[in-house]
Amino acid sequence: MEQLKTKIYQYTVILEPAEEGGYTVIVPSLPGCITEGDTFEEAIKMANDAISLYLESLIAHNEPIPIEDKPSITTEIKVSIPHYKQPAYATA
Repeated sequence: MEQLKTKIYQYTVILEPAEEGGYTVIVPSLPGCITEGDTFEEAIKMANDAISLYLESLIAHNEPIPIEDKPSITTEIKVSIPHYKQPAYATA
């Protein structure tokens, strides 16, 4: 039996907290590839499944697979600045 070769693809995903709880997951490099999960862990698993199905569909339709040369890393940064009073502007 012939051994199938496996290729690893890596994509940036954006997890946005949903108003009703859980997370919505968007894969910017794969238009329309959106999923959700009730927890962070479930959202990541659902994203993995959604990406796999998306890529399998591209292969089945002989379409090119988008490649992210260097996937982005996103993180949250908190910045503290002193509170100041906005200057009042004169109106003419």
